[in-house]
Amino acid sequence: MGMARGAVVAAAAMLAWAGTARATEAERSSAGTLADGTRVEAVTLSNAAGVSARILSYGATLQSLRAPDRQGRLADVVLGHDDVESYQSRPNYFGVTVGRYANRIAGARFALDGRTYSLSANDTTNSLHGGAEGFDKRNWRIVSVDNGPVARVVLALASPDGDQGYPGRLEVTVTYTLNEAGELGIAFEAATDAPTIVNLTNHAIFNLAGEGAPGGTAGHRLTIPARAFTPVDERLIPTGELRPVEGTVFDFREGRPIDQDIRDGRDAQIRIGRGYDHNFALDKGRTAEPGLAARLEDPGSGRVLEVLTTEPGLQVYTGNFLDGTLVGKGGHLYRMGDGIALEPQTFPDSPNQPAFPSARVDPGTTYRHVMIYRVSTLP
Repeated sequence: MGMARGAVVAAAAMLAWAGTARATEAERSSAGTLADGTRVEAVTLSNAAGVSARILSYGATLQSLRAPDRQGRLADVVLGHDDVESYQSRPNYFGVTVGRYANRIAGARFALDGRTYSLSANDTTNSLHGGAEGFDKRNWRIVSVDNGPVARVVLALASPDGDQGYPGRLEVTVTYTLNEAGELGIAFEAATDAPTIVNLTNHAIFNLAGEGAPGGTAGHRLTIPARAFTPVDERLIPTGELRPVEGTVFDFREGRPIDQDIRDGRDAQIRIGRGYDHNFALDKGRTAEPGLAARLEDPGSGRVLEVLTTEPGLQVYTGNFLDGTLVGKGGHLYRMGDGIALEPQTFPDSPNQPAFPSARVDPGTTYRHVMIYRVSTLP
C-alpha cells in the first residue's frame, strides 16, 4: 500500500527539522515480556546534549523523555511505568500511540457511505482511544533502527478489517526521530484497503519539573494559539459548537498558569471536565508542515516543551482522573494535576460532526500526521 515509500517521506519530513547536526544514537534492547510471554523491545534515542527518549514496542510507547533543566540537570519529564508489565496490567495511556481513533466517538458508532459501524465501547457508551483493545495494547514490530544526524526507530502494525469495529485493513507505521536540537519527532502513517477513519496521536503526560516531582504541574505556564475550543456535554462529547476562548478560562493565547483557573467551578466546562479535558481548534488548522500547537514552561526548572503538529486540534488533559491509586515510576502515586497531556489530533467525534475536520481515509491515499516535542530551557 505504499507504506515503505511513505516511511521514507515521513523520515524526510523529520530530517527537514534537523538542520546541521552531530550524530545522534539509537540503542536497541530487551524490555521484558508480556503476560503471554511475548517479548517486548525498547529503543533509546539520545543526543549529545543529554536529551533521550525510550520507546517501547508495546503500544509504540514513549516510556521516558529525559531533558536537562537550566542547570543541566537531567530528569524524566513524562509519567509512566518502570516496567512493561505495568503498562499491560495497569493501562492508563501513558505515552502510548492511540488509535485507530484518538479521543472519543459518541455512542461508539459512526456512519460512512450510508453504513453504520458499531465500535468497541470502553468509555461508558462511547468509544475512547480506539476501543478496549486499541493500538496502545498491541506489541508493534520494530522495522528499523538507525543512528546518524537523526536517530530513528520505525515501528509497524497491521490492523485487520473489523478490528474494534472499524472497517478496512489498516497498515500503520510510527517513526520516532531525535536530533541534536532536542526535537523528538513522531510521524504517523496509515494506508487502508477500504474507506475508514483514522486519527493517531501520542498520549504522553508531562511534568516538566520531573515526573513525580512534588506539586505536579502547578505553576507550569501554557500557551495555545487557538481562538476557539470545542465545549463538551456531560459525556465529554463535543456539542458541535466552536466557542471563542476570549474572556474565558480557556484563553491561553497569551499564556497563563495551568492552575490559575483549573478549579474554577463557576465555569460549567471546568465542572464537566473536572479541570481541562478539552479540544482546542488551532488557529493554523491542518497544515502540510508541523506548526506550533502549544508551549509549556516550568519556571522552576526552566524546562520548556513546544508541541508542533500538522493536525488541526489539540486535546488538553490535566490528569483529572488520576486519583492517587495508581503507582507509577519510582513508586510515585500519581494524583490529579501531576501531569498534563497535549495531544495533537483531528477533533473528537469528527465522524459524527460534519462541520468538524474530516477523519476519512480512502484506499490509494495515505494518512499522515507529523508531530514534534521540542525541549529547551528558559534563559
